[in-house]
Amino acid sequence: MLDTLENLIKLARERKSSPVDGSYTNKLLTDKSLSKAKVLEEVDELIEAVEENSNIIHEAADVFYHLLMYLEANDVKIEEVMSELEKRKKWVMTTIISLQKF
Repeated sequence: MLDTLENLIKLARERKSSPVDGSYTNKLLTDKSLSKAKVLEEVDELIEAVEENSNIIHEAADVFYHLLMYLEANDVKIEEVMSELEKRKKWVMTTIISLQKF
């Protein structure tokens, strides 16, 4: 399951270093304004899909894809994001344990 995300990240990095003419991925990686606009658009579409209980999985996949491309376009590595999430998990667990002592 996570292989798919890893493959998308690899694709983004490959396209960034070896662009392919006409590639939508390359357009997102080179045009930060387009990439930002697509993330905003896709998030709106996901919210609408959830509210209408329709097409949720498709829209969620679009959000993941466009967010990954936006991050890569702006040189934000997913590994750094995962590291931050890991820190937060540790903080939450430490807080819960501390609260249980009261």
